[in-house]
Amino acid sequence: MIEINNITKRFFLPKSLKEALFFPFKKNREILAVDNVSLRLERGQILALLGPNGAGKTTLIKILCTLILPDAGTAKIAGHDLITQSQEIRAKIGLVFGEEKGFYWRLTGRQNLEFFGILYNLSAAQIKERAARLSKLLDIDDLDKPFQNYSTGMKNRLALVRCLLSEPEIIFMDEPTLSLDPGSAHKFRNLIKENLVKELGKTVFFTTHQTKEAEDLADIIAVMDKGKVKAFGKPDEIKIKWGLNKECGLEELYLKVIAQENES
Repeated sequence: MIEINNITKRFFLPKSLKEALFFPFKKNREILAVDNVSLRLERGQILALLGPNGAGKTTLIKILCTLILPDAGTAKIAGHDLITQSQEIRAKIGLVFGEEKGFYWRLTGRQNLEFFGILYNLSAAQIKERAARLSKLLDIDDLDKPFQNYSTGMKNRLALVRCLLSEPEIIFMDEPTLSLDPGSAHKFRNLIKENLVKELGKTVFFTTHQTKEAEDLADIIAVMDKGKVKAFGKPDEIKIKWGLNKECGLEELYLKVIAQENES
């Protein structure tokens, strides 16, 4: 479902006023946000992308969601080329952020879903049916409260309903449990594994800082630092590759990968 080959993305920082005045011909500083990344994810699998702040995780997700273009490399998402078939890819994917700010807070949950359903070119009947079905699936019992009155956990569930309205095959999540308390985060992880993947057959690609979350959810692990994917594969396989016992926690693997990168 996702095949990435040697994706690279650079950003150039703007000059400060002092640099512009005294060093006008100096080149802007370059940041290599994503450095020659290759990954593969099969249908129905869950991939957890781990890494510290600034590792390039969010940039990679934005590239795969066609929000920004890579500078080099190729990728196929749901069988479509990342560069030449972006419209086809957008019809196959959904995106959920951990801190959801895209809803209209004074509208009810139902009104928000109706608005976004229209943006997806759904009919009124389709919106009504899908909103009811998905709300039941994700255990949302009241769609008629103003969005601002929902708990953080319920806002995340509504964000997931909004994502699923278009019936995407692949769901990208950027730190989906970031703002949740431990109990709500546990429920949300179960929802991803049991409802999204087992019931609906979705493919999930998510970023996280939490090794326990990745261990609980993911079939495939990728550890990213300074733009590079340093470890990739099934958890037991990469533990053995890095000289660790299968029984060790994912945190131990993560720390070893990051420590080696920082030493090199």
